[in-house]
Amino acid sequence: MKKILFSSLFILCFSVTSFGQVSSETTIDENFSELITSSNNFKGYKVVDSEQLTKLQKLTSNRIEELKAEIAASDESAKKLEEEMLTLEAQLADLEIQLQEITAEKDSIAFLGMPFEKSAYKTIMWGIVGVLVLALILFVVKFRRSHIHTKEARKNLEEVEKEFEAYRAKSLEKEQRLGRLLQDEKNKQMKVAK
Repeated sequence: MKKILFSSLFILCFSVTSFGQVSSETTIDENFSELITSSNNFKGYKVVDSEQLTKLQKLTSNRIEELKAEIAASDESAKKLEEEMLTLEAQLADLEIQLQEITAEKDSIAFLGMPFEKSAYKTIMWGIVGVLVLALILFVVKFRRSHIHTKEARKNLEEVEKEFEAYRAKSLEKEQRLGRLLQDEKNKQMKVAK
């Protein structure tokens, strides 16, 4: 990222400087050409008008000052961009830390006050569900067994109650018969005693 920023900053400065130089240098170059063409020749030497030479010197000096100002401005903007870049890098680092924290929070679940990863939480939950299903199955099996035993016990109780009723009816009939026989014997004894 630094390389991209520095290279784009360098290209920007170079293009601004080059563009400024082309327009001003063209003017300076034109002035030099005009000065050379307008000067006189004397024994192989060019005689130059001092006023035009002074004007060209001022123009060149002004252009040099402009370029120095542009270089200083470019340096200042480069420093500002570098400071901004450092600030952005610090913000990026903070954001990455926050992203890691948020990702950790997103990937974890608090259960009973303790943080668990989602996979561990799912494993625990499915384990609990499995244990509860097994407990339910065992409860249903035991309930059915108990229900079968209860049915058998009720059936046996009904049979025993029927047998008891039959026995009681026989006992009552026997008791009544014995009571009649006893009464008959008493009546016989009373008749014999009279």
